[in-house]
Amino acid sequence: MTIPEIVGWSAAFFNAVTFVPQVYKTWKTKSAGDVSIQMFIIAIINASLWSIYGIMVHDSIVYMVNTIVFFLSAIQIILKVKYDRADKKKVMSC
Repeated sequence: MTIPEIVGWSAAFFNAVTFVPQVYKTWKTKSAGDVSIQMFIIAIINASLWSIYGIMVHDSIVYMVNTIVFFLSAIQIILKVKYDRADKKKVMSC
């Protein structure tokens, strides 16, 4: 493995795990009140475009990391919607 490949894979790893702490915190606390859904929608669009680009130019680093980011962002959006709905139900029942 060359130095540019090592740097690329290292950057890919850190980019991929960027969203892990937020997804974990949301899942653990069952709360997403302060999470911006718009940010994660933009992240999904961004990751989708980069994944397509990675496929088109046959760059596995770009493709793989952005596929991971796509799924983490999608999970965060699902958790946001789920917990926001649960919070609204709690408020309405009080």
